[in-house]
Amino acid sequence: MEFACRTKGPPPKGDCVLVIMAKAPRPGTVKTRLIPSLPLQAVTEFYRCVLQDTLSLARSLIDVQIAIMCPKSDVDELALFAGDGVCIVAQKGEGLAAGLTSVFAHFSEDHQRRIIAFNSDSPHLPRSVLEAAFETLGLHDIVVGPTDDGGYYLVGANAAHPTLFTGGAMGTSSALERLLSQARVLELSVGCTDPFYDIDVAGDLIRLARELQLAPDQAPRTAGWLKEWGDAVARLQRGE
Repeated sequence: MEFACRTKGPPPKGDCVLVIMAKAPRPGTVKTRLIPSLPLQAVTEFYRCVLQDTLSLARSLIDVQIAIMCPKSDVDELALFAGDGVCIVAQKGEGLAAGLTSVFAHFSEDHQRRIIAFNSDSPHLPRSVLEAAFETLGLHDIVVGPTDDGGYYLVGANAAHPTLFTGGAMGTSSALERLLSQARVLELSVGCTDPFYDIDVAGDLIRLARELQLAPDQAPRTAGWLKEWGDAVARLQRGE
C-alpha cells in the first residue's frame, strides 16, 4: 500500500505518532449534524476553530509526531491549514473505517510505533489523557477512548490490523462494541482511557459551551467562536 506524506518542514521523528482524523473545513462537509441547529457559516467556522485547537493540543505533547489523515481531495488545503511539521496523508478508500485502516497501515509500515488515531472534535480533552493512551500501548495491543454515545474518540495500536475496523458500525451507538468484539476475534489485548465526549450534535455543543465558559483556555479558539456565536448557542440552550 503506497502513501504520500505532504508536509511543510520535516516532522519530528519518534516512536509515538498522533494522527488526527480530519477534513478540510468546507461548508456543508463538516459537522453536518449541527447544520440543522446553526447557520452553515457558523458550523464551518466552528469546525475550523475546533481543528486548530486540536492541533494545538497535539503540539503540546512531547516527542510525538503529529499527522493528519484525510480524504485525498483535502490534502493540499490541510497542508496549508496545519503548517510546519504536520504530515498530511491521504487515506485509501472512502469513509472512516478506511481512514483508520490507512492510519495504521501507513505509520507501521517501516517500523513498529505507538500509533493513536484521534478525532478532530475533542480539543478540550486533557493532555494527560493522550499521554496515558500512549503509555497504555506499552502494555496492550490496542487502546480505546470511549465516548458517552457508544463510539470512541481515539483508538491506538502498535501494528496494523486490517480487519479491526470491519463491520459497518462506524458513527453508530454500537461502534465501540463492534471494535471490542473484533479485537477479541483477533486476540488483541485492549486498554481503555477515561470516557469522554466529542461534538456531534447540539447537546454536545451546549455541554462544551458550559465547560469552556468556566475554562476557556482548554480550547481558546473554540471559546472565541462561542463568544461570537453566543446568541445562537444560547437559543439552542433554551430549546428554541
